[in-house]
Amino acid sequence: MAKRANGEGSITIRKDGTYHGRVFVTTTSGIRRRVSVYGKTREEIRQKITELQAQENKGVPTPDTNMNLEQYLTYWLARVVSVHRRPKTYQGYESVVRVHLIPGLGKKKIRTLRAAEVRSWLARVAAECQCCKHGLDKARPEPKCCAAGECCRSVLSRRMVQSIHAVLRNALQNAVREELIVRNVAQLVQVPTPSYGTGKGLSVAEARLLLREARADRLYALYVLALVMGMRRGELLGLRWDAVNLERESLIVERSLQRVQGELMLVAPKTVSSVRTIPLPPIVVEALREHQERQAQERAAAGIEWREHGLLFASRIGTPLEPDNLRRSWHPLRKRLGLELRFHDLRHSAVSLLLDLGVPPHTVRQIAGHSDIGVTMKVYAHASLDEQRKALNRLGEQLS
Repeated sequence: MAKRANGEGSITIRKDGTYHGRVFVTTTSGIRRRVSVYGKTREEIRQKITELQAQENKGVPTPDTNMNLEQYLTYWLARVVSVHRRPKTYQGYESVVRVHLIPGLGKKKIRTLRAAEVRSWLARVAAECQCCKHGLDKARPEPKCCAAGECCRSVLSRRMVQSIHAVLRNALQNAVREELIVRNVAQLVQVPTPSYGTGKGLSVAEARLLLREARADRLYALYVLALVMGMRRGELLGLRWDAVNLERESLIVERSLQRVQGELMLVAPKTVSSVRTIPLPPIVVEALREHQERQAQERAAAGIEWREHGLLFASRIGTPLEPDNLRRSWHPLRKRLGLELRFHDLRHSAVSLLLDLGVPPHTVRQIAGHSDIGVTMKVYAHASLDEQRKALNRLGEQLS
């Protein structure tokens, strides 16, 4: 047999019966070194060596890191996510990494992680009870999570499984950009897409009734803005007086109030398109003037206890309102009207009512600050039965 040329690689059999292959390649650090691959058969090793040589011929360097996923995710959160993403985004990513990814895949080497491993792990996570961690495919799981002595079968939602997959995919894509790995195996894995129902919305009559019922509430102007302008909860609570011009009848949405890692913070809105200037109709201008007078009275009553933050909607001493505490005002109002709506459904109502009035979707998108017109039409827009009936009657008349 002729002697192998330099760079062709070598294959040997180990004492345990597995095979060991070695080949010289250029690594991401720019150094040419000999790397090892392992497998159960000679053919498997030959295939791995061939793939490494093909990458070498294409000029693609071989990653020379030996980090496991836990080490890499810790680095990624600290050096990439915390620097380039919003604080709320970092908080969500960190929670997914800590609760799901590190316990499940943290010991895997990012260089050798396979799509099949990711796929099977995600399927297992989606199927197991989150209390006792027993798979729902087991006939009789051991009762560890309920006082009644039975598995509660509390599983992750499709949306949560999609989020876990998205965080892993984003992290590995960054590793590809940094040439730590050659390909993103998470991109090869598909997860069930959650279905989003059309948001509930108020009719014109119900919206009028809500505003009439909220007239005496100290946050009446907030409900007017939510129902007429379609603003998000965080945008409303982060709105400052210096962003409102009552003379020119306009306001600028440029901040959002969120609780991040235990602190209330004013952050950039959800998307770039969320930053917008909106004209104010007379009903909103009137509500804001009344609110301005009411807040001046509260400032005078609070005296030295008042803490000025320049916010439109603040507590009785001027401090920011806790977003989750808005329910203390909303829930009693909703109960009096007999409505089963979330506060966010007021935003749905504003978009739907505008579309029902025949306002062009691109205009509605600008008012609501949606990132894409598809969101406006797919998630929120829905025709009432009356509108559908009118449309079908018109078609029937044309054909009869």
